[in-house]
Amino acid sequence: MPAPTAARLATGFPRPGRGRPHAAACALGLLLLALGGCGEMATLSVADGTGPRPTLPAPTSRLIPTVNIAPAVGWPPGATPELAPGTRVNAFAAGLAHPRWLLVLPNGDVLVAETNAPPKPDDATGIKGWIMGLVMARAGAAVPSANRITLLRDTDGDGVADRRSAFLEGLHSPFGMALVGSTLYVANSDAVLAFPYATGDLRITVPGRRVIELPAGPINHHWTKSLIASPDGTRLYVTVGSNSNVAERGMAVEAERAAIWEVDLRSGAHRLFATGLRNPNGMAWEPTTGALWTVVNERDELGSDLVPDYLTSVRDGGFYGWPYSYFGQHIDARVTPQQPELVAKALVPDYALGPHTASLGLASSTGTTLPPPFAHGMFIGQHGSWNRQPHSGYQVVFVPFARGQPAGPPVALLTGFLSAQGSAYGRPVGVALDRQGALLVADDVGNVIWRVSATRPASAP
Repeated sequence: MPAPTAARLATGFPRPGRGRPHAAACALGLLLLALGGCGEMATLSVADGTGPRPTLPAPTSRLIPTVNIAPAVGWPPGATPELAPGTRVNAFAAGLAHPRWLLVLPNGDVLVAETNAPPKPDDATGIKGWIMGLVMARAGAAVPSANRITLLRDTDGDGVADRRSAFLEGLHSPFGMALVGSTLYVANSDAVLAFPYATGDLRITVPGRRVIELPAGPINHHWTKSLIASPDGTRLYVTVGSNSNVAERGMAVEAERAAIWEVDLRSGAHRLFATGLRNPNGMAWEPTTGALWTVVNERDELGSDLVPDYLTSVRDGGFYGWPYSYFGQHIDARVTPQQPELVAKALVPDYALGPHTASLGLASSTGTTLPPPFAHGMFIGQHGSWNRQPHSGYQVVFVPFARGQPAGPPVALLTGFLSAQGSAYGRPVGVALDRQGALLVADDVGNVIWRVSATRPASAP
């Protein structure tokens, strides 16, 4: 076996694919990463790009986009995230395999999707695709998918799972989960499956029934598909991200993507509930108005200050701009031909979450036992940036609500995921309230589920 080159030792990157000269490719990768990470810097704070009226500066155009990776290192022994006052944190479960999404069942059992991207050979072509593969590897996002949903049970109520079971195996990059009656729905990267479930089940071995196919294929750029059921249990809502950054592969490969689907569970028919959402992920029902809300990852490569990810209510039939415009009618000149009639209808999102924060997880605070500042609003897991200097995200925040709308700046709940040197101890993804009202947070770099609870139990009514 040949000795590793200095470039490989310096970066920890895997060797490029066959047909690329190894030393030249590594040197080119290092050069691109160095150029992308050194030139352009944010001139605004993350707070400037946050809230209902974020500051949106002129876009910047660079031959090589900003690349500022937080290398994944995992948590040092005994280390935990930093906390908001009045809260405490412990590891609910550790030693997982890239945990990303959570579902708390009515009996208190917790399902966690241990998952990563499926094979998508056409999403890594060319120099840019190869470099992005290196970026993902350095950020801890290139490990093989376990393709598993694991059940975690806390039998003695001490806030730590003491029973673990391989609940569903042999899946295909599973992500979203929803329970409707005695049926568990799972969103693989390419289809929604239905499984029979009985309270207390530790394992399901019967094959899933295919409910509906989802856009996938050999590109499948944004592969995560999230699920939420309608309150009456008759419909599923499914997030389907775009197949590119800004339709650079053409609109043909974007058919029915960058959207939230509504699926009728009786007939299996679906329709596009909302469109122009580049990469929607978490969804939650807002209890005051009954509206569906989502968090959306916006486009890259317009500079460190653009474009803010966002939290928004989702209007039936609404169009949110992608790929032609962002945050309403702000035109993205990279996209041709434009669609001015469509852009004129683009809805302005309700609340910006800062540029490149990679906001993924979303959970309503309804039922929480955390301190009063977290009583009314939404918890958001921010996975963290790669396209911004300095970093953004890498935290769990809370957006307070009043009368069904965001009301005030976000409150940091869980921080400290980055070291002083800019390495990632962890990266938060999915968030969910457990049966005791504590917040569970999936950390796919730390391979742990964190549990955030109040330092003092909530007073009895």
